[in-house]
Amino acid sequence: MNMASILVVDDDPQIRRVMRVALVASGYIVSDARSGEGALEALRKNKYDLVLLDMNMPGLGGLETCRLIRASSDVPIIVLTVRNAENDKVEALDAGADDYVTKPFGTPELLARIRAALRRSPFPPNNLSESIALGEVVVNFNSRRVRKGTNEVPLTPKEVDLLRYLAAHGNAPVSHTKLLQTVWGPDYGDEVEYLRVFVNRLRKKIELDPSSPRHLLTVPRYGYQLQVSLKR
Repeated sequence: MNMASILVVDDDPQIRRVMRVALVASGYIVSDARSGEGALEALRKNKYDLVLLDMNMPGLGGLETCRLIRASSDVPIIVLTVRNAENDKVEALDAGADDYVTKPFGTPELLARIRAALRRSPFPPNNLSESIALGEVVVNFNSRRVRKGTNEVPLTPKEVDLLRYLAAHGNAPVSHTKLLQTVWGPDYGDEVEYLRVFVNRLRKKIELDPSSPRHLLTVPRYGYQLQVSLKR
């Protein structure tokens, strides 16, 4: 039994019912909400390990709900939508989602995505200190916080995993495929748009000038690398 707690947010009662049956059968604890407003209320009252969020809801839409959740929580969010264009994926990821699943989807695919969102990346324990210094910016992996002078900003678990993996490789380039398969899971590898969005989000948090990064660098047609000095 997985015993992770999942909040399903969808305005269609039949979809909520089907997903509840499938998730409970797989060992998850399931709650549901039929609107974005209901999801925010549920998250204020309870702690969840993951949110499954439909993008196409009346009232407070899925994208705005995702932004509001992410503004106050680092809970993993998987968005569910009938749209499959790359710009729709980027928009959802940029709103704070960790992953994106297109309807209709099979139960095995959804369960695989949930496992990927809940998993934490393996890192060699002796290869990295608790925090890293990026010029004037300090990243603390344990507290998942970035300190710029007197200001602090939080990092989501996936942002931490991505940053830690790059830092663990000692300023060496890491390929898109390796980053995706390590941070998201072995079923990933072609979703380069995920990395573009997450790298852009990280640059806004760790770079003094995100438009001209000095630390989180793009390696053209290959991947990314982090220029870092260890802080102990």
